[in-house]
Amino acid sequence: MALSTIFSALDLRDGFYQILMRESDIPLTAVSTPSGMLWEWLVMPQGLKNAPATYNRCVTHLLRSVRDFAPSYFDDVFIHSRAVDGKSEVEMHKEHLRRLFALMRKHKLYANLKKCIFGASEIPVLGCLVGKNGVRPDPGKVRVINEWPTPSNVKELR
Repeated sequence: MALSTIFSALDLRDGFYQILMRESDIPLTAVSTPSGMLWEWLVMPQGLKNAPATYNRCVTHLLRSVRDFAPSYFDDVFIHSRAVDGKSEVEMHKEHLRRLFALMRKHKLYANLKKCIFGASEIPVLGCLVGKNGVRPDPGKVRVINEWPTPSNVKELR
């Protein structure tokens, strides 16, 4: 993300539920309801031990062709661009977004529009703000830490 000047962030919607279960694994997800019905997941449910790693591996694999300008971390995709070869930063960013959206459409990955940020000078990334001036702590998180009460005895310190 170094040298980039324009940023976007996407949140992939219902991440685990976008991954189909292998047919042979579906019976392993069976749950018996109080009425005696057996319910099986056709998509990867939350709570499976390997679900987060499986999801992250799938997204990373599907988006590998755009990772130079759109790295992902679980259900978050961070797009960064700068002016290159006579194209403005905005033109490059639009091109990057188009390539990413085409890939998402191809693999049926959907974004949660309410959580997306487009064309910003900085974006939140894993508790920090990343922008053209580098990485800085999120002021909201710093404020919360600064407001923690100072322990006045050993019991409060624990």
